[in-house]
Amino acid sequence: MSTPAAAVPAAAGPRPAAAPGLDRRVLVGLCGVLLAVLVSGFNENITKVALADIRGAMGFSVDDGSWIVALYSAMSVSAMAFAPWCAATFSLRRFALAMIGGFMVLGVLCPLAPNLQVFLLLRALQGLCGGALPPLLMSVALRFLPPGIKLYGLAGYALTATFGPSMGTPLAAFWVEQVGWHWAFWQIVPYCLAAMAMVSWGLPQDPLRLERFAQFDGVGLALGLPALVLLVLGLVQGPRLNWFDSPMITLMIGGGAGLMVLFMINEWFHPLPFFKLQLLANRNLSYSLVTLGVLFVLLAVISIPSGFLASVQGYRPLQTAPMLLWVALPQVIALPLVAALLNIRAVDCRWVQATGLAMLALACWLGSHLDVAWIRDNFLWVQLLQVFAQPMAVLPLLMLATGGLAPQDGPFASAWFNTVKGFAAVLASGVLDAVAQGRRHFHSTVLVDRLGEQPWLAEGPQLGARLHAQVQALTSADLYWVVALVALAFIPLIAWMPTRIHPPRAVA
Repeated sequence: MSTPAAAVPAAAGPRPAAAPGLDRRVLVGLCGVLLAVLVSGFNENITKVALADIRGAMGFSVDDGSWIVALYSAMSVSAMAFAPWCAATFSLRRFALAMIGGFMVLGVLCPLAPNLQVFLLLRALQGLCGGALPPLLMSVALRFLPPGIKLYGLAGYALTATFGPSMGTPLAAFWVEQVGWHWAFWQIVPYCLAAMAMVSWGLPQDPLRLERFAQFDGVGLALGLPALVLLVLGLVQGPRLNWFDSPMITLMIGGGAGLMVLFMINEWFHPLPFFKLQLLANRNLSYSLVTLGVLFVLLAVISIPSGFLASVQGYRPLQTAPMLLWVALPQVIALPLVAALLNIRAVDCRWVQATGLAMLALACWLGSHLDVAWIRDNFLWVQLLQVFAQPMAVLPLLMLATGGLAPQDGPFASAWFNTVKGFAAVLASGVLDAVAQGRRHFHSTVLVDRLGEQPWLAEGPQLGARLHAQVQALTSADLYWVVALVALAFIPLIAWMPTRIHPPRAVA
């Protein structure tokens, strides 16, 4: 069995694998890419949280604001599919610098847009640049880090799924409420400049591989790009437009699915595809792609308490931020500790993941006991359980996805993993919104019917507010139950689908 080192994207150039010792310059370059990826994630989440302030300042409607989020997400997910090919062709270092620089410049220009159309165009292009960065981080970690610390590099990549999403609300609270809404976009500038300097100094320069254009998968690009864009747009806009009751959503999802089928057929036969479908025969990679549904759990455990506190208790992001920091900040310690655990030969990463999923289910079970009286501090144990549960659920996936692959399959594995990861996050958000909407309608109907049968319950002031709070509490409790069941449902797959894999260099 090959080690994760085999996942090195050999097509990126003739440079040999990294020496056994850790190269300080490469470490700086890796940190630069990590910083850029985290900033990209922060930017996406900050603008989601601060969307009401941005809309108010720029005079956009609620419908306009929904397209701001949708277009960024669609272009970001699409970029993840094609970035590995671009990095192999233009060199990882050049492509990373171009994407970071483009992301920064577009962020500066967004608040200066004269109208909605220009703003949407800038935001879509920024999503394209930001989405290209996560696959590069995985490639750098696998290609250049010595075997004994590759898992620590993957732990850095895992920060994008555990640390990054939780930081959106705290950062939005600071920049928007303390400085100004423009800084929801402009706060990326110093970080991007630092990331570019680190990447420029730290990453080796590979030669251009322009001969790859002789086998360019033009049909794949023409089919795959619009397929992903349409599917993501449909998923993001679906909850707002009541899903398939809307002809536009039906066209987007139906058309996107049809193009995706044609795209996959093309990729099967193309000599240099963007996606290598034959890799799905690797059980560990296939399992990792299926189990990326764990992102549904990670998204839910952020959005459920945040939404409850905002809706029932009237919390603004500034008041919600400490609760999210309880999970986010300890990740810088928890992830390296989990990586150290997985780096021990006697430890089976599959059962580490099973333990993490069980802990997430336990946290959700605790959260399902919430009621209208809960405030931020009542979520303490729900959040603290996730400090180790999240990295224990995510990092084994990365270990399984990147191990046992041939060198030439590295770019294809990166395209698969990152695109499915980005798409799974969007799908999870859409499913969560749909389930929440259904449960709110159910509880509203039940409570109103009960008031009709027992009218004395309706006596007293602020009946509407009390009904709203009760519906939100019941809906949030139901969502916690759903998420707990999803986390538990993945555990039986562990005993059936993946095979055991050892760390690239075991600790004695």
